[in-house]
Amino acid sequence: MALQEKLDRFKKQQEKCQSTLTSIAASNKATTHKSMPVPAAPSVTRAPAPAVKFSNDTERLQHINSIRKAPVGAQMKRVINLLLETRQAFTPEQINEVTYVDINANKAVFDSLRNNLKVNYDGKRFSYKSKHDLRDKEQLLYLIRKFVWGIAVIDLKDAYPTVMEDLQALKAAGQIWLLSNFDSQEDIAYPNDPRVPIKVDDDLKQLFLGIELPRDMIDIERDLQKNGMKPATNTAQRRAISEVQGMSSKPKPKKKKHEITKRTKLTNAHLPELFRHLDKKS
Repeated sequence: MALQEKLDRFKKQQEKCQSTLTSIAASNKATTHKSMPVPAAPSVTRAPAPAVKFSNDTERLQHINSIRKAPVGAQMKRVINLLLETRQAFTPEQINEVTYVDINANKAVFDSLRNNLKVNYDGKRFSYKSKHDLRDKEQLLYLIRKFVWGIAVIDLKDAYPTVMEDLQALKAAGQIWLLSNFDSQEDIAYPNDPRVPIKVDDDLKQLFLGIELPRDMIDIERDLQKNGMKPATNTAQRRAISEVQGMSSKPKPKKKKHEITKRTKLTNAHLPELFRHLDKKS
């Protein structure tokens, strides 16, 4: 019986020691966690703030402002170039979108465009107006055949976009002639009537080409008049007009300087050297 009590007492001591050892191990583990250094949080590198920039629209707005402050003639040129290149009709709002010319806000530009000879205005839209209303090569040929004595190419250049190519095509086909004016060096378009085919002998061609013409148009016009033909030009009159227009205005006559006489009232008595000649005359 005594032995059993000793065994029970021993087991209790063992359990007590075991619990003590467990508590010591737990306390040591907690101390280790507290003493361990906590790793520093990684530093967050912030991106630099973007530099302050002007609006991307600034340059465009400055360009628009410079156009609207330009002279009336410069704004008109922008609009007329648009009408010429596109050959379309535009409202004032559409013109403003394309050229930045605000016609509605500028009465001077609006009135100048409406009254311009190269611009057509129907009350709503603006469009380009050429001297001759042509659309294609057939209409071009029909017009040239009306002008037996020729029509200036400069009057046809703005009829429609491909008019110059059509002129060369008509010339290559033998339907018109393009000749240069001797005096003004401007091209003239003449009709070549297919109903009048003419065959010229080579001898006559050489005779014609061998004739030496005067270098001055005045002499040519004089020879035509001697042979009973009326010249199509009047060079003498044209030159006289150009000389008159080119002359500068006559200089104004200089006023005659009034000479100082005895009757002149002298006020600058402190400058006697200016009036010594009066003393000599007297």
